[in-house]
Amino acid sequence: MVRRVQVISQSREYDGFLKVDKVRFRYERFDGTMSEETTRLVLERGDSVGVLLYHIRRQSVLLIEQFRYPAYVRGGSGWLLEIVAGVIEEGEGRLATAQRELIEESGYSLSHLHDFGMFYPSPGGSSERIYLYLGLLDGMPRTGRGGGLAAEQEDIRLREIPLSEALRMVESGEICDGKTIIALQRLALHPQLQP
Repeated sequence: MVRRVQVISQSREYDGFLKVDKVRFRYERFDGTMSEETTRLVLERGDSVGVLLYHIRRQSVLLIEQFRYPAYVRGGSGWLLEIVAGVIEEGEGRLATAQRELIEESGYSLSHLHDFGMFYPSPGGSSERIYLYLGLLDGMPRTGRGGGLAAEQEDIRLREIPLSEALRMVESGEICDGKTIIALQRLALHPQLQP
């Protein structure tokens, strides 16, 4: 069943690296009546992709490690283990973004990526969707240096971690990046990918 949404007004309040829109709207309630007018600020970041790199034979994942100031400011160390990821640029497709980010961050170029789902990381305030992919590395050599782009002030280290250890690190909180947790748990739910 499709429910009604009435957008009354929308304006761009901030237009920088991140964008913030102010929206006034009404929506159809479960009882069929329309809600009162509601105002929300929406973080418009664009959509992103994430790629989990996995060695089936070695039963290990390749994660990147980098500094994230927003994680630091909340009392963490700031250095997070994550899957390869990036924002989809205007006019660029999801797979093209995934391929670009793989080369930039890990140095790997994979001809085929497996669709691993989509999710909204924070739908209460952001319209961003993250599209996940699985990249299988068995027999695939690195074709580039990786490490991120100097122009974007990236300093990225690639780490190979046994899948069982990565899942333990999710449980202990050592891996605390949402997209990485989701990708690792999805992999754990696919026993056909275990040797």
